[in-house]
Amino acid sequence: MPEGDTVWLAAQRMHAALAGRVLVRSDFRVPQLATTDLSGRQVLEVVPRGKHLLTRVEGGLTLHTHFRMDGSWHLYAPGDRWSGGPAWQVRAVLENAEWQAVGYRLPVVELLDTADEGRAVGHLGPDVLAGDWDADEAVRRLRADAGAEIGMALLDQRNLAGLGNLYRTEVLFLRGLTPWTRVADVPDLEALVERGRRLMVANRCHWEQSTTGSLRRGETHWVFERTGQPCRRCGTRIVTAEQGAAPYARLSYWCPRCQLGPAPAPSRQPARRDRTPGRTKYVP
Repeated sequence: MPEGDTVWLAAQRMHAALAGRVLVRSDFRVPQLATTDLSGRQVLEVVPRGKHLLTRVEGGLTLHTHFRMDGSWHLYAPGDRWSGGPAWQVRAVLENAEWQAVGYRLPVVELLDTADEGRAVGHLGPDVLAGDWDADEAVRRLRADAGAEIGMALLDQRNLAGLGNLYRTEVLFLRGLTPWTRVADVPDLEALVERGRRLMVANRCHWEQSTTGSLRRGETHWVFERTGQPCRRCGTRIVTAEQGAAPYARLSYWCPRCQLGPAPAPSRQPARRDRTPGRTKYVP
């Protein structure tokens, strides 16, 4: 699933292409919006909210989309060949005189009253990349369930919105904690949350996601998707195990020597790759 910085960057590209321009065509290929036509309306803005994308259109309407695992938005100039996938995977098209925004494999495509956006995103915690980011509120929400495992608590978008498996994995390594450490046992929760935000801010303006400071192939992550490889700090082999109950279980990666705290027995076989091995160019 795309992390919040991917959605943030997609929103910036979409906003630059669509905002302030009148739609000359819209095409929604989902049953509930099959007869909807937004042509003639101006796009006001495209904004991210955690992992959600909100495209606000004049007339008090908001197109709400979510990428989940496979969704993406691509931008094309009129006449360009669409290359994001076969035509049957297209779920939405927004077109103005200069750009075509084509949404592929979007599992969430719904039109809301802008005043009613809270129905879609009101449950989210503070947005890690938003201008109104509230670190104190994020920490308060995390501490409200002190017995939760910190790895799962960081993924819970009701606590803080935008952080995904890559960043929670990397920030826990940098803070020296296993994902199974209880929230109550995290020695400096404020510092952990702030470190996660700093990692995402550092990556939000480019498609590459690096937590090590290097953009060289194979050098961008400390432990994420490095099962069986040596820790970059101590040389111990990185291990992995599932965390959480289905359908929310996620792969956790950690260094048994550098990260302190409880942990299950590692998986014996190399784990399947997460479906976020890097950043898909959602808006080329």
